[in-house]
Amino acid sequence: MKRKSPSKPPPDTAAPTASAGESASWLRRPWWGLSLVLVLVAGLWVVWAVARERASATCGVEVVQAYPHDPGAYTQGLAFDGGDLFEGTGKYGESTLRRVDLVSGRVLQSVPLARDLFGEGIAVWSGEVIQLTWRNYLGIVYDKSTLKELRRFRYTGEGWGLTHDGTHLIMSDGSSTLRFLDPKTFRVVRSLLVRSGGRRVAYLNELEYVQGEILANIWYKNYIARISPASGEVLGWIDVQKLVPPRLDRDSVANGIAYDAENDRLFVTGKNWPQLFEIRLVSR
Repeated sequence: MKRKSPSKPPPDTAAPTASAGESASWLRRPWWGLSLVLVLVAGLWVVWAVARERASATCGVEVVQAYPHDPGAYTQGLAFDGGDLFEGTGKYGESTLRRVDLVSGRVLQSVPLARDLFGEGIAVWSGEVIQLTWRNYLGIVYDKSTLKELRRFRYTGEGWGLTHDGTHLIMSDGSSTLRFLDPKTFRVVRSLLVRSGGRRVAYLNELEYVQGEILANIWYKNYIARISPASGEVLGWIDVQKLVPPRLDRDSVANGIAYDAENDRLFVTGKNWPQLFEIRLVSR
């Protein structure tokens, strides 16, 4: 919090003359007041820090099962639906939409994007797979069974992550704001500003809607935010740092969350990770 400096007297205004004792007393008063202000600020900071910590409690993860994952997949989106695992990958000239066998990690079907498209987040909706692109302002809709392209749509801003809450598509664009879209027209229905302890949370990336919460990877962080879809407040954090493979570059962070609602299973992976994990959350 910034404090405004006290106003200075005009240059042509002379300061009143004071005796030595009066001068010393005058000098002591500001320091006493400043000390009181500092104590109050420190107290408020402690209260704010405690409140923020409560609002952003962190939990760890326990690996239930580790599965093979294509280390060449620059994972941008992950979704599980009806027993099928879908993955969207990025980078110009390498972007794909895939159907993947969970147990073996084998790519069962892959559809390449045009070389000038950078694939991003995906979501499965009403028998279709929807894929975003990064800076092309373009979304692609595929038939879920065949992965045949059905149509395209436009949006403003960058495309990062995508999920749905059963009513609306939820989209991230790398900022601290999530957009709720009409799944038929793709028009923005409402926007949600995400905060943690009063501070905006930027770089929201891959998304997944799990049991009434929006889970979001944060670009360049190995933490997943648990977001209230009503208020935008971060309810807590999931620390997946221990899952990060060694000796990968700084871009190879956690990115990819999928939820098997039918069997209550949560999966995570990352960009170019050699494994995909089924995890269980554990308190600390």
